[in-house]
Amino acid sequence: MSFLHLKALHIIFVVTWFAGLFYIVRLFIYHTEANNAPEPERSVLSKHFLGAERRLWYGITWPSAVLTYVFGFSLIHTAYAWIIPDWLWLKLLLVLLLTIYQLICHRLFLRLQSGRFPLSGNALRVWNEVATLFLVAIVFVVVMKDLTNWIYGLVGLVAFAALLMVAIRLYRKFREQ
Repeated sequence: MSFLHLKALHIIFVVTWFAGLFYIVRLFIYHTEANNAPEPERSVLSKHFLGAERRLWYGITWPSAVLTYVFGFSLIHTAYAWIIPDWLWLKLLLVLLLTIYQLICHRLFLRLQSGRFPLSGNALRVWNEVATLFLVAIVFVVVMKDLTNWIYGLVGLVAFAALLMVAIRLYRKFREQ
């Protein structure tokens, strides 16, 4: 398989991995908020969300994560013969942190699957934005590749995170009105 084939497959599975991470937390929000609905609506919605979460999590998100790693390490081997440049170490660190994020989501998934609701809808909305921060950081590291741009990128990431938090608070106030 050529370098470009590996790269295309890696990008495809990165996209589907992130899509799964974004959507699973959105399902967690809907599922948590449906738990406050009156019966029989609560039971119907809960059953729906339990199935949707399982299908997304085990059918798309986990396989995409694994294939992202497979094709990513294949790219490293093909392009760099395991002599990893500095920018790629930072990307790998961010991917490791993203994987930890997914493992925490997995714990939330298991709790919701067992009928426990550990976080509020608002807390889950904030949690959902963490994946966005990883996406922005990883893309900037991959595209920029030099230390000066990493520093600008870090400042931009902090500013972006602050804007996300402000947007979440404004959205919460809007919903409460």
